[in-house]
Amino acid sequence: MSLTMVVPKPSRGIALTEAVVANLIWASSFVLIKQGLEYAGPLTLAGLRYFLAFLLLVPLMAQRGSFKASYSPALWLRLFLLGLSAYTVGNGAMFWALKTLPATTGSFTMSLMPILVVGLSIVWLREIPTGLQLLGMLIGIGGSLFFFSPGGQTADPGGLLMALVALLGFTVFGVLGREVARDHQMGVLAMTALPLALGGGLLLLIALWVEGVPRMPLTAWGIVLWLAVVNTAFAYVVYNHSLQELTALEMTVLLNLSPFATALMAWWLLGETLTAIQLVSMVVVIAGVMMVQLSTPAAAKKEAP
Repeated sequence: MSLTMVVPKPSRGIALTEAVVANLIWASSFVLIKQGLEYAGPLTLAGLRYFLAFLLLVPLMAQRGSFKASYSPALWLRLFLLGLSAYTVGNGAMFWALKTLPATTGSFTMSLMPILVVGLSIVWLREIPTGLQLLGMLIGIGGSLFFFSPGGQTADPGGLLMALVALLGFTVFGVLGREVARDHQMGVLAMTALPLALGGGLLLLIALWVEGVPRMPLTAWGIVLWLAVVNTAFAYVVYNHSLQELTALEMTVLLNLSPFATALMAWWLLGETLTAIQLVSMVVVIAGVMMVQLSTPAAAKKEAP
């Protein structure tokens, strides 16, 4: 029995709520990662987070009978690409970038993702955005760049390059994940856990080779455990469930809300400052996000019962 039999496709309201919850949880990831990097290497921290999250989901998979499901070679390839793009490449590069980038800057580099996602969604998923959605996307991106401009000139070039690599990985993950979830190719739980095992396991092996066996204090293990349980296992299950209803563009634009929470937490916990320009840009991005969500694309209308 797959999780799709237990958890049906969400309504649009529930899907939006799930997406906002997941993104608010992920907003704290950048701050927690910055703290964790004081005790462990970036690849080690990321590999432990994602592979531990998979291990935490194993009992639930056994209970739901996910291990009994048989998947085609093509679906296994998709699962591997999901894990590789999100965890090995995307998060591995982002953890590395956060060695030199402020938490808020790292979060805001993801605001460029809608540009890549909308193009790939049109070609790969045949999901055509409305004119209002495109306008909202551009407004959101403009607000994000407005936020980024005060500190962009002092950002570390190497860190920005790694953040762009992460951006490409997350783009592939968002579009491919939408395809698997939209077409109900497998249960939500398996769709979450198996890419974590493949991508997170590969990243952990690379980390052991590059950074060696980790020797971390209890504080670091506490950060890893929190990231694994809350920011990964729980948040990605909720995220993948909402992808059954929301398009890749709608989900990606919602990611632009995360930096606001990241900025507030970074100000509180890390001492990173916020300017008046950055506060105004937050309002602009929120307006853009609302425009995208208020307009349903043609593809979604055709799927509606």
